[in-house]
Amino acid sequence: MKISIITATYNSAAAIADTLSSISSQDHPDIEHIIVDGGSTDGTLDLIDDFPHVAKLISGKDDGIYDAMNKGISVASGQVIGILNSDDIYTDTTVLSAVAAAFADPAVMTAYADLQYVDANDQHKILRNWRSGPFKRENFYFGWMPPHPTFFVRREVYARAGVFNPELRSAADYELMLRVLLKLGMTAHYIPRVIVKMRAGGMSNASLLNRLRGNKEDRLAWKLNGLKPYFYTLYLKPLRKLHQYIIK
Repeated sequence: MKISIITATYNSAAAIADTLSSISSQDHPDIEHIIVDGGSTDGTLDLIDDFPHVAKLISGKDDGIYDAMNKGISVASGQVIGILNSDDIYTDTTVLSAVAAAFADPAVMTAYADLQYVDANDQHKILRNWRSGPFKRENFYFGWMPPHPTFFVRREVYARAGVFNPELRSAADYELMLRVLLKLGMTAHYIPRVIVKMRAGGMSNASLLNRLRGNKEDRLAWKLNGLKPYFYTLYLKPLRKLHQYIIK
């Protein structure tokens, strides 16, 4: 089973080598790593050249990270597609083998797992644990969503459901998962292990203003899909993060 991994980059030299290493060291035998670069000028492209496992490199101006991801999806040839950001890493060499095992069941259309936020300068320092838990479609109404860097789909899911809506900026991944899992009711398989370490940060959580903007975009994500959240759904979404700071 070929798995395509898409990484969007733009001046990512500070962290991209770790991301590339974590993919090149995977023990799964059939991986297509696609890099979509927005025109980096900081040495990112030179670092990518040092990793011969990279199957495809698309370089040029784009309209943001989700536009870049869509470009990657358009050229992906794997049966399964995942996204790994340019400052994230897989936790060990067996991650993609575990993903392939989940998709060995033909009824599984999507899969997701757990994630850890780590210190930007120390990957061993865990700041938050995002334990997703088993899939229940109704959990979306209580502010739940799986962590997008752990979310894998069959290529046909994008063919049926469409790709990311770049206009939503920070909520484009949330909207896609609402569309695929709640509106269209596709199946999801939970892999009960941490498979991604994400460096702390991110545009939706960087400031109060961004969080308020994110909440507005979350509401639009429901509206665009003809779905109606409970009055408290989108207030619970950020509150669900609080227990992630209890490190066990």
